[in-house]
Amino acid sequence: MKSVIVGTAGHIDHGKTSLVKALTGIDADRLEEEKRRGITIDIGFAHLELPAPNGQTLRLGFVDVPGHERFVRNMLAGVGGIDLVLLVIAADEGIKPQTREHFDICRLLGVRRGITVLTKSDAVDPDTLAVVRLEVEDFLRGSFLDASHSPVVSVSSLTGAGLEELRSALVKISTEVSAKDSTALARLPIDRVFTMKGFGTVVTGTLVSGTISREEELELFPTGARVRVRGVQVHGSAAEQAIAGQRTALNLAGISTGDLARGMTLAPPDTFQTAARLDVSLSLLASAKPLKDRARIHFHAYTMETIAEVRLHQAKQVTPGAQAYAQLRLAEPTLLLPGDRFILRHFSPVVTIAGGVVLDAAPIVKMKNVQELLKVLEGGSPEAVLEARIARRGRNGLTLSRATIETGWRAKFILQQLAAPLQNGTVRRVDDTLLNAVSLGQLMSSLLNEVAEFHKNNPLVAGISKEELRDKLRVSVEIFAAAIDALLREKKLHVAGELVHLPGRGVVMKDDEAQSKEIIEKAFATAGLKVPSLKEVLAGLKVDKVRAQKIVTLLLRDKALVKLSDDLVFHQSALADLRRKVAVLKSTTPKIDVARFKDLTGVSRKYAIPLLEYLDREHVTRRVGDERLIL
Repeated sequence: MKSVIVGTAGHIDHGKTSLVKALTGIDADRLEEEKRRGITIDIGFAHLELPAPNGQTLRLGFVDVPGHERFVRNMLAGVGGIDLVLLVIAADEGIKPQTREHFDICRLLGVRRGITVLTKSDAVDPDTLAVVRLEVEDFLRGSFLDASHSPVVSVSSLTGAGLEELRSALVKISTEVSAKDSTALARLPIDRVFTMKGFGTVVTGTLVSGTISREEELELFPTGARVRVRGVQVHGSAAEQAIAGQRTALNLAGISTGDLARGMTLAPPDTFQTAARLDVSLSLLASAKPLKDRARIHFHAYTMETIAEVRLHQAKQVTPGAQAYAQLRLAEPTLLLPGDRFILRHFSPVVTIAGGVVLDAAPIVKMKNVQELLKVLEGGSPEAVLEARIARRGRNGLTLSRATIETGWRAKFILQQLAAPLQNGTVRRVDDTLLNAVSLGQLMSSLLNEVAEFHKNNPLVAGISKEELRDKLRVSVEIFAAAIDALLREKKLHVAGELVHLPGRGVVMKDDEAQSKEIIEKAFATAGLKVPSLKEVLAGLKVDKVRAQKIVTLLLRDKALVKLSDDLVFHQSALADLRRKVAVLKSTTPKIDVARFKDLTGVSRKYAIPLLEYLDREHVTRRVGDERLIL
């Protein structure tokens, strides 16, 4: 069964609600005030099933919108997810102000199919009806409702005249409408919130993508609240799941109506992020005044609305009828994705002036060449769009989860689109991060420069530590490792433990430094376990304190010296001899205390305790009370 959403549009009192009732038998005016005043105030809903020529059943969901100028904001909340429109024009009145505004809104939202319906045909004579038809055809010429390819049907909701012709036209056009993507990630913009006796909290909306199933967990945007789908209804009937393109009602658990509102969106948890800045392509109506940079406007997308500021890219204003790239800065964050349409209305007086499409819901602050990027995002293939998004992230790359946030595409689809760039090497995959090959090459050059600079400034140090180097480059652990590995394969870099150095580069000592190194090592090697103070040894050197400390660091790294405390250093040969003496002692005495250790080594308690603790760490001994068990 194919589902198609049909929206009405047109001036107040031109018979939109009566037409929907005549087609479906359902009165879309649900509010008491609407029935009392005889006008539609808020959006209403109805449904109808019709057989298609191929034997398929078409399920049409109708979104009936108010025609009064004061309720255009409600109208906008209903038309965001429609597949085709019924532009309703009363034969006894012809084209009126909201006819024009609603028609403009449909064009700006990218509606591509529809039917023009001349209602109240019973209220005029045939000659008048023919004149109105000519007027309407002239008004629609060149648009998506041009009479050359879009039907104009005269009907009377009162007598039923023309309704069968309209149903036939609906069937024909509905079969031509492309189905929404039910395999995509789900998004349900909420248009109604209420409590139903015996069920609890209920929300409704048009499911613009994906599927939603009973017992599924969803996230509410922009609040981040988690809810569980207790039940699903599609066009008033219980269902196990709703699919893209259907009017959907969800019975939610874990949330009250006070925490929900029109304009919020339900989507899978931990998948998307809201945005308060959107890079867009916008079109200004020919009838509008010039749109200036930094203008405040009313922003509408799907069921949400907020105030926004227009920041034009490289322009001071947009002239009537022109297009431009801009950044919209929203007063309230919302969940929108590239490809979503929007409407802009003048701040005051509130009239429709422009519309357009979202190109980027994750713009980078102060990015250069933004115009070039937006051209790719607007007209490029999925492969080109992804490559552009990866390239702009530079050396940090774009994770698959972040790519989903930015595009709304699943990871599997993203990798399919990047199959060729990944194969030819223009894009590299590092774990779950996608990296532009040029950016990786630039990172590798920067890495080599940092290592060379370190060697220049630190001749007495064998190399720079990996962590210090990564911190300088400011990249993730995974990308840093990938750059290191690539340079190792090219033999442009060497790694020794945690130290990174250039091939053939290590410690470079001057004569006085080499002499000092020999003095330090000899001082501790000849001292045995009765070592001198490190400060005393360094104080007698010809080199300055900084270079002397670097020489000590080098001796410690090479394990010629072993540091047991801040000022207690031993030569490795002395400690090796100590380990042998204690091991020999085990055959006659399995345990040793501090006093006996002092007798064995001839050292004072100042040295004995640190040395015993060293033996414990080396698993030569194990402390048991006041004694050490020789292992």
